[in-house]
Amino acid sequence: MSKNKTTLVLGGGGFIGNHLIKRLKQEGFWIRGVDLKYPQYSKTAAHEFIIADLRDPNKVKQIIDHPFTEVYQLAADMGGAGYIFTGNNDANVMSNSALVNINVLHYSQKAKIKKIFYSSSACIYPAYNQKDPNNPKCTEASAYPAAPDSEYGWEKLFSERLYLAYCRNYKLQVRIARFHNIFGPEGTWTGGKEKAPAAICRKVAETPDGRVIKMWGDGQQTRSFLYIDTCLEGIRRLMDSDFTGPVNIGSEEMVTINQLAKMIMKIAKKDIEIKHVQGPQGVRGRNSDNHLIRKKLNWEPTTKLVDGLKITYRWIAKQVEDAKKTQ
Repeated sequence: MSKNKTTLVLGGGGFIGNHLIKRLKQEGFWIRGVDLKYPQYSKTAAHEFIIADLRDPNKVKQIIDHPFTEVYQLAADMGGAGYIFTGNNDANVMSNSALVNINVLHYSQKAKIKKIFYSSSACIYPAYNQKDPNNPKCTEASAYPAAPDSEYGWEKLFSERLYLAYCRNYKLQVRIARFHNIFGPEGTWTGGKEKAPAAICRKVAETPDGRVIKMWGDGQQTRSFLYIDTCLEGIRRLMDSDFTGPVNIGSEEMVTINQLAKMIMKIAKKDIEIKHVQGPQGVRGRNSDNHLIRKKLNWEPTTKLVDGLKITYRWIAKQVEDAKKTQ
């Protein structure tokens, strides 16, 4: 394998980063992965993996030590609704992620990096366009006037602008994607940072047939969810294109959270009652708008929600069963 085709994956110990490393290795890249931790559920496929805190500029300077062909910046302080929307983690979420992006861009420019991908989020979209669960507006152009519903979204929007500024001022080739709820096996499924698909899969796997699970809100809030393999295809198409973005990478298959739970119960072959309780929910409706990515990259999601959930549920159910054996 030639080091002429090198890539750096920051956040390589996380869910998307770990899957991306596997994909890039299949494509023939030499890969350096970096994170605060190794991947939790499988061994990294990176040729070199460095444990480092990207908030430390000296560490980032050592890591970005030559002009990698491509850099993927996925590292962020993030989590599901229970982490993002309580307000208890806002200072850390904003400062940790902003420091990482400032350091990464500074030393990428110094090292003459050819191309860098930044993973933004659908959380940047204005809350005022997402009040109707049946008709959310999430076109890329609708991001302004800005009014994200969380500090996580505000930081992501700031960092988008930072990457675009480096593109203008330093001619750094930037690619920006706004992810919409990526899910799949080997993602966080317990501990408070898990997102809705994993959280519900876990609850259904843990709960006997005929019992009850709790759900935050009335379950009528809507979202779309994108399976990890399809997400990776979108990332690679964007990186190989001459389009800067920002662009949505998500699914237009919108469901209520109640419908999501029912789909998972059907996969598990369980009849479980849902008890709706108070808790953080985020916006009332969110769905990816894929008009721009279809036009620019000819990209469409290829995995239906139910098919991705089948794979994810089987994996999480096994984690639940394995955890019981160790208790």
